[in-house]
Amino acid sequence: MAIEIKAHITGTVWKVEVSVGDEVDAGDTIAILESMKMEMPVETDDAGTVEKIHVAPGQAVKEGELLVTLTES
Repeated sequence: MAIEIKAHITGTVWKVEVSVGDEVDAGDTIAILESMKMEMPVETDDAGTVEKIHVAPGQAVKEGELLVTLTES
């Protein structure tokens, strides 16, 4: 089953903390978004394997936009 990690705020992707194939645990930071000069971590609620990264550093994203897809462990 695919797990979708979405942006919780509108901002800019400051950093992507994972790579395709990485194993992540619940609570791990997947990416960091910048909004109004504040850095906001995006964490996963579920463990899994990074299947696809849909964004790149410097990319503008809207709230609810897909950032990363995980495959459930």
